[in-house]
Amino acid sequence: MTGREPVEATNLDRYDHPALLWSRADEALGAAMPSPAVTAFLGTVRPDGRPCSAGVGAVWLDTDLYFTSSPDARKARNLAANPACTFSVRLEGIDVVAEGEATRVTDQDTLRRIAAIYQEAGWPAKVEGGAFTAPFSAPSAGPPPWQLYRLRIATLFGVATAEPYGATRWRFEP
Repeated sequence: MTGREPVEATNLDRYDHPALLWSRADEALGAAMPSPAVTAFLGTVRPDGRPCSAGVGAVWLDTDLYFTSSPDARKARNLAANPACTFSVRLEGIDVVAEGEATRVTDQDTLRRIAAIYQEAGWPAKVEGGAFTAPFSAPSAGPPPWQLYRLRIATLFGVATAEPYGATRWRFEP
């Protein structure tokens, strides 16, 4: 693991299970994303304060989540007004909810690095003009280009759905 380590772990379990190890959530996220078999949900806030949720495909890299959006999509417009968001996913043996702020990525090295990860997973993303293009994407994604966003995690919750059970909150330095 080359990402950030949590600065605090709080056991949230009410049934006397010990706190979960951070490595369990980290490894589950790394093993599952990206994958077309894993559906994750991004929660954003509309300018009028109403919540919005959208399915996204994501990459877990160095304790950050990366996802794409059409610049015209509601989630991209919401993030432009308010970068606070959540990310929720059910993984093998653990449910995860992350909270943080998402910002658009325009750095060419990062774009190429994430495009290579998506390509390995079967999506032929290419970097063009500070975003991704490909011959296809999710049916609801709209036409290319698709911008890349990085969710910098502030807090992550894990609830084990397989032994060893438990529930833990991890906090990270900004």
